[in-house]
Amino acid sequence: MAVIKIMDELLANKIAAGEVVERCASVVKELVENSIDAGSTEIKVELEDAGTRQIKVIDNGKGMDKDDAVLAFSRHATSKIDDEDDLYRLTTLGFRGEALASIAAVSKVDLKTCMGEIGTHVVINGGKILEVGLGDARKGTTITVSELFYNTPARLKHMKSLYTELASITDYINKLALSQPNIRFTLKNNDNVILRTDGSGNILKVIQSIYGTDVARKMVPIKGENADYEITGYISLPEVHRSSRNNMVTIVNGRVVRNMDINRTINDAYHSYKPDNRYPITVINIEVDPSVIDVNIHPTKMDIKFSKIDTLLELIKVTIFAAITDRNLIPEVSVRKEKPKREELRFDLERHSHNAPKIETESIEFEEPEIPINESIYEDENNGDIVHEVVMENDEYKINTKEEKEFMPEMYPVGLVHGTYIIAQNEKGMYIIDQHAAKERCNYEKFKEAMGKPVIASTPLLFPITIELSNDEFIILKENMHILEDLKFKIEEFGINSIIVKEHPAWLPKGFEEESIRNIIEIIIHTKKDFSIEKFNEKVATMMSCKHAIKANTNITMEEMEALINDLRNCKNPFNCPHGRPTMIYYSNYDLEKLFKRSGFDTIK
Repeated sequence: MAVIKIMDELLANKIAAGEVVERCASVVKELVENSIDAGSTEIKVELEDAGTRQIKVIDNGKGMDKDDAVLAFSRHATSKIDDEDDLYRLTTLGFRGEALASIAAVSKVDLKTCMGEIGTHVVINGGKILEVGLGDARKGTTITVSELFYNTPARLKHMKSLYTELASITDYINKLALSQPNIRFTLKNNDNVILRTDGSGNILKVIQSIYGTDVARKMVPIKGENADYEITGYISLPEVHRSSRNNMVTIVNGRVVRNMDINRTINDAYHSYKPDNRYPITVINIEVDPSVIDVNIHPTKMDIKFSKIDTLLELIKVTIFAAITDRNLIPEVSVRKEKPKREELRFDLERHSHNAPKIETESIEFEEPEIPINESIYEDENNGDIVHEVVMENDEYKINTKEEKEFMPEMYPVGLVHGTYIIAQNEKGMYIIDQHAAKERCNYEKFKEAMGKPVIASTPLLFPITIELSNDEFIILKENMHILEDLKFKIEEFGINSIIVKEHPAWLPKGFEEESIRNIIEIIIHTKKDFSIEKFNEKVATMMSCKHAIKANTNITMEEMEALINDLRNCKNPFNCPHGRPTMIYYSNYDLEKLFKRSGFDTIK
């Protein structure tokens, strides 16, 4: 008797739904992507109880006729591709033909669609078609998904809280709006508007709708290209960062994707401009020939593979670095209006959840999007910013800057607070400088330059330094002794598990030679895995700069303040210490007057 049997179609659809439809956000993603592929210029997403009760997507796309409206719910039914070759030149977001069948298998679906004349109405319950009839004659498609996972209780039980589901949907619609700025998106939950964009094609307007005016004003345009890739978009100034990588949006040919290598490269480009455990806000649009990428990896189509990814990563790194260097990056302190309280959204969800399916509660950090009205930042497409265009010429990247920018302005010290913060001023306002962070930056660039020189001067020691190590540390150091020799250390073995240092590079600070040598040896021992000379030099320079910077609560003279500010002005990046903390902040004259309720006066009296 045969044991292997062909699986029932409804059962197969339920199994497929386990991959395609993970949660409410998965349904929204698939339906909205279908609307985009249908050529819609306006898409509305209306939720009830964060989508757990109902998800409705309304678009003004080309619609479907009766036959297609029914066939669309069959497995592997799609209008996006015809043959195998089409997989290598995909221009649509969807193509697998699994989404609608999977969604219909685990929910109740009501579809109304029309191509402009006769409308079609289809009702499906748990994958079974209950009704096919005439519908509204409005061109476009309206699809309503209700009671998601009603027939798969195990999946329903493991859905997250209303806040988590709503945050997930909002996050994806935000990213879709950034990837399709020419489409008007509206997202509502229980009739309350969460996001609304105008579809003007201006990405900066979408960024403002999502993150607010303050962030939009601190976004920098980027542009770069090489033989295979072209990238455009906006990145935040280093002072604007978040606690997770979620706000690093990568778009490939209009498709929102996830790629850890790209995220890592973006973060590396900000190295020493921000704290390592914080991440920038970026919207990077990558245009590439479809044959160079593969999106047919996972049913969600969020993962993607690139050919020649090394050239893409290098282009991204060079372009971002060019955009944030040679620019005034002093954070400006300004008086801000209070943001709307999150209790308003919490009340909205709780007020409508008394009849919702019982779902386990889970705490989540949720940041409500703002939609402030301020047209002034749109007068110039680039917000008055300078675009550093990066192009490849003769296998090298060349940066074309359209105009000169003001770098670190002149300022003059007037005092010291708590032996830690230098107060300086100029005609524009007041600056507060962290003397430790500022000295760290000066030391860091000095040590990096000294270590990078091909010929490093060395200094013999009158009294050699003996350093004793444990047996395992001694073995690791012996294996990497050439690193110290390249830095002009003269080291010999001295007894059991000991070394003697007879000569060291001249850039070691006087009076701290032994401490510095011990610290450098520790770095070599503790970075034995994946060791690279570039990372080693970076760690040594960062360690040395911090150890030998001015400590807090140390009073320095006015002359020393002036010398520190002058040294800072000569740095390549005077705005951040090697750990990414700001070296200074700025108060404009206007903000100072506003703080003291004098903003109605023309001048300080």
